[in-house]
Amino acid sequence: MTEPGRTAYVDPLTERYASAEMSRVFSPSFKFGTWRRLWVLLAEEEEKLGLPLPAGALAQMRANVDTIDFDAAARFESETRHDVMAHVKAYGLAAPAAAGIIHWGATSAFVSDNGDLIQMRDALRLLEGRVGSFLRRLRDFAWEHRGLPCLAYTHFQTAQPTTVGKRACLWAQDFLWDLQEIRRVRAGLRFLGAKGATGTQASFLALFDGDGAKVEALDRAIAGRAGFEKRQLVSGQTYSRKQDAFVLAALSGLAQSAHKCATDLRLLQHEGELAEPFGKSQIGSSAMPYKRNPMRAERICAIARHVIALSLDPAFTAATQWLERTLDDSANKRLSVPGAFLSCDAIALIFDDVFAGLEVRPEVIAANLEREIVTLSTENILMESVRRGGDRQDLHEKIRVLARAAAAPKAGPESDLAAAIARDPAFRLSREEVDGVARRNLTGRSADQVEAFLREELDPALEGVETRPAEGLRV
Repeated sequence: MTEPGRTAYVDPLTERYASAEMSRVFSPSFKFGTWRRLWVLLAEEEEKLGLPLPAGALAQMRANVDTIDFDAAARFESETRHDVMAHVKAYGLAAPAAAGIIHWGATSAFVSDNGDLIQMRDALRLLEGRVGSFLRRLRDFAWEHRGLPCLAYTHFQTAQPTTVGKRACLWAQDFLWDLQEIRRVRAGLRFLGAKGATGTQASFLALFDGDGAKVEALDRAIAGRAGFEKRQLVSGQTYSRKQDAFVLAALSGLAQSAHKCATDLRLLQHEGELAEPFGKSQIGSSAMPYKRNPMRAERICAIARHVIALSLDPAFTAATQWLERTLDDSANKRLSVPGAFLSCDAIALIFDDVFAGLEVRPEVIAANLEREIVTLSTENILMESVRRGGDRQDLHEKIRVLARAAAAPKAGPESDLAAAIARDPAFRLSREEVDGVARRNLTGRSADQVEAFLREELDPALEGVETRPAEGLRV
């Protein structure tokens, strides 16, 4: 027998991945409750500026902000085919004294657009805390392992060594830039305010008998009370859809950094150097019980690609708006904006879990480094041999030939590059000296760079960031 409620599509972002907090920001209760709060603000400020309101109207409106009859609103929308008017009518049923003045002078964008801006602002604030939370974990990881030497890779081929902490700082630097961009975009959001049907404020000018100063005061007061420092001073019916494009571009940036970092973690788990957390009863494969797959990092990559793809939606929407507005933005915004925020919320929460329990395997790291250390240090060996009187060009060619022979898939003493160099008198180095030179300045200034980055950039940026891990979330 089919369970009730299991016969329709369920969004995995809300069911499996994102937090209840982020889901709430984009919930019907938050959205339509925000609409009602905006209508209260409008009525309050209109009354302050001299418009007569019916007795008891404001009291009833305030008392019923959160008592939304969604069934009534759905009935009205089925009749009117207009969501804003449906909620105006439903609010009027709850606040009958105010039924005639709800939405006075406004057009639909007054609640829909200003409400969307409030949602995005609150979601950005929540996401900032999420990123701050996992960045603090990554910061501690980088500090702890700032001096632990490991192989570096260019083109995913072994290259001169770095440290585990220095590599972590490469991830942290990208995420820091994303955090700064999230802050910048949030601070730059411009409230639409009370602009009317085509942005001219003509309806409000009529309400106030041509007094433009009162119209300006209304617009400014509503924006301030809604918590916005900036307003869009000129608009069509809606706020510019460039604002959505700016916001999702910032989320895409976070997704890009996430995909890069998670991919690195997957590669390093393959090399055996790092491993993401693995639960005591976790199963890696239904067929291969021994498997320990990097499922968290893989999930991050999967969701990050979704965010990057979603960021194209508001870009196309901003590009295709006609004149003072068209309505082909609405359905797209309902899909792309919440989807991108819920996805980034999920990404941040998974990273918080990963960085809280990321396993470092020093013995594997050391073995991988030892296997390649002489090959990667041939420049130091060359310089030391020349300092002892060797011919730089002649020695360069000898190293090239010996290194190629050592890299060939064969066994035997001739494949030991350090021994081969020590056997050739032209290098003027014993085997012990070859090993010593190979380990000289192994990781350059990696540890110093970690300390400088954390002290000068990351730590100051994280001051004052409210950490927002999701309590009790199951990854």
